[in-house]
Amino acid sequence: MHAPTRTHDLIVSPFLDEYLVLRPGDVSGVKIKGHHYLELQQRAHTEAPLPAWLHSAARRRWGLNLADRPVRESLLIRDPSPYGHGRASYEVNNGCNWACDHCVYGAKRHEGLAWSARARLLRILRDAGVLWVELGGGEATIDKHFPETYALAYDLGMMVEILTNGSTLFRPHMLDLLTNRPPYRVTLSVYGATEDTFDRFTNRRGAFKKFMRGLAAAREAGLPLSLSVVITEKNAHEAPAMRALAERFASRVREYTHMSPTFTGDSEPLAQQAPEYLHNRTPFTGCDAGHTSLNVNPFGLATVCKVSRDHPIPLLKEGVAGLARLGGISDRALQRHSGCSGCALQKTCTTCMPLVNLYRKAGSSLDRYCQHA
Repeated sequence: MHAPTRTHDLIVSPFLDEYLVLRPGDVSGVKIKGHHYLELQQRAHTEAPLPAWLHSAARRRWGLNLADRPVRESLLIRDPSPYGHGRASYEVNNGCNWACDHCVYGAKRHEGLAWSARARLLRILRDAGVLWVELGGGEATIDKHFPETYALAYDLGMMVEILTNGSTLFRPHMLDLLTNRPPYRVTLSVYGATEDTFDRFTNRRGAFKKFMRGLAAAREAGLPLSLSVVITEKNAHEAPAMRALAERFASRVREYTHMSPTFTGDSEPLAQQAPEYLHNRTPFTGCDAGHTSLNVNPFGLATVCKVSRDHPIPLLKEGVAGLARLGGISDRALQRHSGCSGCALQKTCTTCMPLVNLYRKAGSSLDRYCQHA
């Protein structure tokens, strides 16, 4: 599939209780007043020029000169949604071309929705108010419908992030897609600083070469990169070198040292932990999961988040209205229960209740998730 040039310069959209102007491919944005949003909405399908205030804001924020572009051509103006879900993660396909032992997806099956159902799902997310969407997996970019999925999410006015292992980013069709419809972020994981360590970590010969080739191609294409340094027993000896590699290619670098059970409660990822890299995490003080954000699995089932997957809502059957139940599901999922209900250390606990349940299901030792240990 060959992607045409970008269809809009800016996205104008409600986001929760605010109104934003965003530039595809850029994480920064501009907040505007409600009356400015209504002004643009009234001009949405006209040949009227951009208002002077927006022209000035676009020039200051992104260096854009939109003086000769009418509103109809330069702006994608999204309608308000009564549902209030601003962010979503969509697991396009849990299949993967690598076999990392720490992976939280367990059995990496290549399965997902047919294209027609997937297109309906993306429109449901748009109607729910989702402005920021994360496309992941598995390895999303090897899914046979990934190009269409990405392009439609973009064309519907979503700001797209891709989670990828980087193994396909050097391919011409992928670079065409991502440069013509730029994501606001491409996040890759660093599993080693040398070929031997990286390939052993992924259990795939040649993985490091593909990763480095994809990473270099993405940087050369000017894609906005974020790198996650993942440290386990297999690669802990290269931790400083992995950090250095990541910092050479991206200004945004995150480090992950705490492994979690699989989303089905299997304990295998916990065995990969590098004990010397365990450290105190910040207290869990609540989150917006289920209220303003959600997760969708490869079959269109919406849940509170990637961890809390109980009581899924079949979006293709119920439509966007089904999401009205998600906030209540979230509130119940986050309530402390069993041995946690009367704990005096709740205010400093670093683990949310859904994740505690996963650790318990996996038979994990208490010291992995509880301060009492």
